[in-house]
Amino acid sequence: MCEDHGHSAAEAAQSAPRVADRPVIDPVAVPEVDEVRVTILVDNAFDALLPSAEGVSRPAANTGRTPARQFAGGETVAGLRAEHGFSALVTVRSGSSSTTLLFDTGASPDALAVNAERLGVDIGGLHGVVLSHGHFDHAGGFDGLARLRGRSGLPLTVHPAVWTRRRLDLPGSQGLEMPTLSRGALEREGFEVVERRWPSLVAGGILITGEVDRVTEFEHGMPPPHQAWDGTGWRHDAAVIDDQALVIHVRGRGLVVITGCGHAGVVNIVRHAMRLTGVEKLLALIGGFHLSGPAFEPVIAPTADALTRLAPELIVPGHCTGWRAQHALAASLPDAWVQFSVGTTYTLGAASVGAA
Repeated sequence: MCEDHGHSAAEAAQSAPRVADRPVIDPVAVPEVDEVRVTILVDNAFDALLPSAEGVSRPAANTGRTPARQFAGGETVAGLRAEHGFSALVTVRSGSSSTTLLFDTGASPDALAVNAERLGVDIGGLHGVVLSHGHFDHAGGFDGLARLRGRSGLPLTVHPAVWTRRRLDLPGSQGLEMPTLSRGALEREGFEVVERRWPSLVAGGILITGEVDRVTEFEHGMPPPHQAWDGTGWRHDAAVIDDQALVIHVRGRGLVVITGCGHAGVVNIVRHAMRLTGVEKLLALIGGFHLSGPAFEPVIAPTADALTRLAPELIVPGHCTGWRAQHALAASLPDAWVQFSVGTTYTLGAASVGAA
């Protein structure tokens, strides 16, 4: 993924989000919720020494124990699995009613299940699963999920293009074809597959964006080595059209947007969420921003500038964001930026009655 798009850093830095030339769709009436909790079950890093803070709960060493004969007593602290993948448990509460969705499942068959068990997460309480897109590092944990749940029916919402065959045609190689999801295999494991291309509301008032409108000048998508099979041959797949995000409207405070990889462009995703809902305040942005590597470095500065103007109260770039983008975002949004780590729970509540 080392090729760029032919755009210099200066050109990218001068770019700015443009106004979309047409409405995406009629606004979606997203109900306000009293609280949203986002627990990261799979991500690229785990740091047991990070402290908790207001609205940010870290598991520290409270992750169970595992057999280890070299220690007196025969066991050690287990820790949590980190891998190049993403999965988040999202719980929304309105009054006394709550709904929990799983957003993505990580890369390996067992990391999601292992981390859920070590954190004491009740997978049996899930109301559904949503996939951000079909890449294997977001869809690899279904085996472990099925093991924890058994073969009970569970709705799985995906974009119809999630089954697309894809590969990385890297220089000097024969191409690395990625694992492709099988609808039949998922259904045999008890998942009730629901394909939705357009925005849709699911239980609890959580909005799935569906296809994201691409409106910025600087978010160009994936570079040429990322390819998809069109039935007759491999073609450049810049858009990853199945990329979608979750959106929750917290009462009196604004939108919480959760991305998987952000292949549509994280600024595109936020602006799309605002257009869909009619809500112009971004409360929090959590997930992968896909700004890692030479092909995406020109996109970092305009992304940081655009997100600074949006002024979220919380920003947690994880997974594929990359260290250069992390530094830029931490510098641009020092009061909002929080370091990501597996097992962390972010809690965002409604505005207090009478608050300004």
